[in-house]
Amino acid sequence: MELALTEATTTITLTEIAAQKLGVILDQKGVKDTHALRVFVKGGGCGGMQYGMTFDDNVQESDEVYTQHGMRVVVDPTSMFYIAGASIDYVDNLMGGGFHIENPNAVSSCGCGSSFRTAGAPEAAAAGGGCGSGCGH
Repeated sequence: MELALTEATTTITLTEIAAQKLGVILDQKGVKDTHALRVFVKGGGCGGMQYGMTFDDNVQESDEVYTQHGMRVVVDPTSMFYIAGASIDYVDNLMGGGFHIENPNAVSSCGCGSSFRTAGAPEAAAAGGGCGSGCGH
């Protein structure tokens, strides 16, 4: 018997505008044909976990790789555990433009939006690691 996993729970959604912005950056760097967007999670930040994105040409066998709006996206299995179902968008407003990750697994996030906490994780703020008003991410 083969289990079918739905794309919504096993991938990260990249909006069309985010893919376009990333494509421009890859083009400017001259690596559009060789690199993919790697999305990852690492410990740290005021929420306990921190999002990261980079361009990578070293895809591992255990990585999940898929294409959305012409952009190749790569996620390692550990990171996917924390951000499965998340969406990445590019937001441009009066405060400036940038990439924004909406993570359904986060039960709280920092004011700057680059760190988060999942259910069962200790609160960094309780340990003295709160964001305050000037998040330094």
